[in-house]
Amino acid sequence: MASSTHNQHQLLPNLYTGATTSAPPPTPATNPNNLLSTPDAADALSRLFHRLPPNLSLPSRRSPSSSSTCPPSLSLSSPNDTLSCVSQLGYAQLTDHSVPSELANSAESESLALFDLSQDQKHSLFPKTWPLGYDDDDDELAESFRFEPSCSTELPLASLREFARALEKLGLKIVNDLTNALGVENQNRLCSVVWVSECLPGNKTGGFYPFIIGLQYQIRSQKYSLLSDSGWVSVLPHVDSILVTVGDIAQVWSNGKLKKVRGRPVATVGEENESRCITMSLLITLPAESNVAPLLPKASKDQKEEDDEEENSVGGEERVFHSFDFENYAWRVYHERLLFKDPLDRYRLP
Repeated sequence: MASSTHNQHQLLPNLYTGATTSAPPPTPATNPNNLLSTPDAADALSRLFHRLPPNLSLPSRRSPSSSSTCPPSLSLSSPNDTLSCVSQLGYAQLTDHSVPSELANSAESESLALFDLSQDQKHSLFPKTWPLGYDDDDDELAESFRFEPSCSTELPLASLREFARALEKLGLKIVNDLTNALGVENQNRLCSVVWVSECLPGNKTGGFYPFIIGLQYQIRSQKYSLLSDSGWVSVLPHVDSILVTVGDIAQVWSNGKLKKVRGRPVATVGEENESRCITMSLLITLPAESNVAPLLPKASKDQKEEDDEEENSVGGEERVFHSFDFENYAWRVYHERLLFKDPLDRYRLP
């Protein structure tokens, strides 16, 4: 990964240029030849559970905890501090940052105004070009907008763009610190997605899309539910901190060393809440054409050649994950929203 912010931003291409929604990419879940395989049977069961009535009693470990904990504080003073903070839980809060609270509040005001547009305006100003655009087609999810930080639109969104670029800069720094601390070399191109969505009462999911690092600014005292590797947890970050979550792509890159959070954090909203609540997330992720695999260590040429020859080894360690196509995986986790099964399970080596 580039050593400066300028070089890092050169790695950020336009996301999915020319993509359309007319024909979804082929996925393992849509292949009729795989219907009897164990992963697909588990996926079908997960989709069945997802459609169960909301008043059905489920195991308590699947529900967010009623008590909330304060996430550990993340420091960007050194890469090793970053790694030790997020490796065990998959999330942390960044309190020492340069994003002003006035900018976050202005960005929220501009984001709130998006939901007051007419349906025709929402669809015309934010057309669907997977995975970007306006989305209100699924009753299971709240309506949302997904766009690049440099989104070009007729709307005056100067604060929201500046806010997204500030979060993007921090996200790239965290990704760089993590890869340096892990001793691995990242040669992947990166891109960012801004995801603004309305918060509704109940157990609505925050939406699933593969990412490396996710960031959410804590404008006010607000609890969030996270689906971590250890189950649902409830967190209450400090006001004006940034909630940082480690995603599934980072877990694969680290060859299983990092814990992760599935999907975006969900704001806890009660039925009695009268004010409108939204979340503004910035996801550092990969372009559609990417391949996902554990990253090779920063080693000599001979060591890398040995890793290439040894299919189940990376840096002298046993490989934990198969490599897989990013676009197929992204389409699958977004549309199936596997709450009861880790979507990375099918790519784990036995």
